[in-house]
Amino acid sequence: MKKFLLSIALMLTCIVSAQEASVEKKLTENKGSDAAYLISKKGLGFTAKDSLFQMNIGFRVQSRAGFQKDENKSGVVEGEIRRMRLKLDGFVYDPKFGYKVELGFSARDMAVSGNNGNVILDGVLFYKPTKNWVIGFGQTKLPGNNQRVISSGSLEFTDRTINNSKFNIDRDFGLFLDYSRQDADHFSYALKGAVTKGEGRNYTSSVNDGIALTGKVELFPLGAFTRNGSHFEGDLLREKTPKLMISGAFSQNNNAKRSQGQLGNDLFETRTLQSVFLDAMFKYNGWTAMSSYMSRATDNAITVNPLDITKKQAVFVGHGIDTQLSYVFPSKYSLAGRYSVQRVGADIEKISPDVNEYAISLSKYIFDHKLKVQTEISYEEEKFYTGNTSGNWYARVQVEIGI
Repeated sequence: MKKFLLSIALMLTCIVSAQEASVEKKLTENKGSDAAYLISKKGLGFTAKDSLFQMNIGFRVQSRAGFQKDENKSGVVEGEIRRMRLKLDGFVYDPKFGYKVELGFSARDMAVSGNNGNVILDGVLFYKPTKNWVIGFGQTKLPGNNQRVISSGSLEFTDRTINNSKFNIDRDFGLFLDYSRQDADHFSYALKGAVTKGEGRNYTSSVNDGIALTGKVELFPLGAFTRNGSHFEGDLLREKTPKLMISGAFSQNNNAKRSQGQLGNDLFETRTLQSVFLDAMFKYNGWTAMSSYMSRATDNAITVNPLDITKKQAVFVGHGIDTQLSYVFPSKYSLAGRYSVQRVGADIEKISPDVNEYAISLSKYIFDHKLKVQTEISYEEEKFYTGNTSGNWYARVQVEIGI
């Protein structure tokens, strides 16, 4: 047996030596050529030797299991790949000309929108004339409320809040502008704007003469967060000094054809929608506190089918407030609590309830947000126009892995 193992070891040594010699020979032959090689600072990626292009590759998968119990109904067990994403970014010709591509392959990611498949999340080209300016053209996230801008893979809970699901302005196609000045030790700020179609991602089922205008201001009175920490939840980096972000955004979607602007069901008539977003985030020594306000308003939220007046579709109007508090222990366990209030507008109070949500989450960050296990228990209390109430419970376990 020992002779057999020794023979195997010698054989493997010879194979490895031969492979190393082959690789060294190829490197020698390719010296001075345009062959690509691994050099990305972001992880897995390629940069041409002549530095005329770069591609960084990333993916992430969210696997989720859960149990939901609605009042007066039997409990339901869920199990799904909630998200599966492929991301590519880099530059072509010069670092000033960047790009970002993100594709979604889970069942929810590919839900049909405007008679189209919905695989494309982001497809945007960037031009960076200076270190402060970024100009984008294509499809990507609008500069709306902060939790929507944060990646779904960088949340402290298994998903965003009930208010994000109803009031956010999601992704859209158009022109994007970003001007920022960031300094870790001094007052910093960012100004963002977008001129877009208004119907959301991959929507081409009809022609629309309206556009959406969005503007946002982000202020960092105590200096910029470490490693862009305002774009992920939880103080994983344990900020050594207090950091605060305050932001406000406004979006007007002219002649919108969907019930939530860039999302939702098709309306029977167009409406002009106004959305307001206010956010605050504070981080220090493992603690994170966040609060947000969001709203949507329009004139006459109810639209009627002119061919059948019994068929109606409403714009989701109203407002919501989210508050969230968490602490990341030095062991990388995290405990978070969240409370959300959602109040519908008078136009739709007879068809949509007011909702309060209470949630608690326990997470273990193995490799920050790239590899983590999250558990969540939530309770939603619905209050209907008639005075009736309903309570819904759900519990989830979610595992995230990505690069």
